[in-house]
Amino acid sequence: MESGDSNIIIHVISVLFNMSWQIFWPLAFGLILSSFIRHLLPVDTVVKHLGKTDAKSLTFTTILGMVSSSCSYAAASLSHTLLAKKATLANAMAFLVSSTNLIVEMFIVLVALMGWTFLWGEVIGGLILIATVGFLFSRFYPKEVEQELRQHIESAEPAKHAHSDCGMDMSNMKHDHSMHDHMDMPAQEETGLMSKITKSAGFFQMDLAMIGKEILIGVVVSSILIALVPQEGWKALFISNDVGLPTWLHSLLDVIIGIFVAMIAYVCSVGNLILAAALWHGGISFGGVIGFILADVLTIPMMGVYKKYYGKRPTKWMVGLLFLSILFTGLCVDAIFNGFGWVSADQTVRTLNQSGFGMNMTTVMNLIFIPLSIWYYRLGKKANAGMGMSM
Repeated sequence: MESGDSNIIIHVISVLFNMSWQIFWPLAFGLILSSFIRHLLPVDTVVKHLGKTDAKSLTFTTILGMVSSSCSYAAASLSHTLLAKKATLANAMAFLVSSTNLIVEMFIVLVALMGWTFLWGEVIGGLILIATVGFLFSRFYPKEVEQELRQHIESAEPAKHAHSDCGMDMSNMKHDHSMHDHMDMPAQEETGLMSKITKSAGFFQMDLAMIGKEILIGVVVSSILIALVPQEGWKALFISNDVGLPTWLHSLLDVIIGIFVAMIAYVCSVGNLILAAALWHGGISFGGVIGFILADVLTIPMMGVYKKYYGKRPTKWMVGLLFLSILFTGLCVDAIFNGFGWVSADQTVRTLNQSGFGMNMTTVMNLIFIPLSIWYYRLGKKANAGMGMSM
């Protein structure tokens, strides 16, 4: 092996290590916090209110999505379950986007990697997207195509095993019980704080089993791209400000590019953020970054899942309306944040790959969360294994 190749490999490993070190504690903290939220906030009452599309149902489905797993495939499976439970298509799609974009662990990693401005961009963008999806799917999804979709759901035999990389297909859950009943840990003899921690740890272990590989793929792919693709290479993807295009057209093209990059990048919603940081440093617009992050529901593997669940023609309409919803959302966010001057120039030079070791905040938090997350994972695995739910 030549020294040049060896140096490249060492550089990639260095970037991978530093990136993993940088995101470990916020990701672990977010997943642990999410597991407590999922345990303490029952969702069975939410499911009962999704039979019609209105502001109340969209609020419920947003909450349901926020407390569910961040895994894109699990979100697709749960939205499929909602449709089988006779939820409206608009509510099911709103759940899909909220479950992948308005989740605690994603918010924490987003702040750690890119700063507070992007957190508010994601929150505002996520809410705009949910409202847009609710409107477009309730008004423009053809009734005959929706009927075809529901016939496909009814005729399809429930899969006996998971058909996703998350390792868990929730569409098989019995329809006469709530999702919370099936996902919750069974009652244990002990009561009080330790019981709540044990049950919450079960959710943490299941979430990590579902999204662990996706996050690993996301970190590896993003680290390779960050290490090997120079900033000029990223800029080649986007339209230069020197071209002199109207602002709205420049923003439109950047959002479209961001969505298409997301469609071909097999990265989960959390791992997506690392690649988003690379795109931002490469010169994509603020709205383009938000469009890229939101478009994790439009990856090529996800389209294959939709086709399996709903059929070919319903999937085409679904993907088309999701694309238009994300495009509109990206443009809105870009206009809002640039219009109010909330995107500052110095954010473009924010350090992407921070140094790993040293007596800093990252090191202190990792020293706390590495042993804590290992203990919490083992606790959850033991609880799940005891109920035959080992994953």
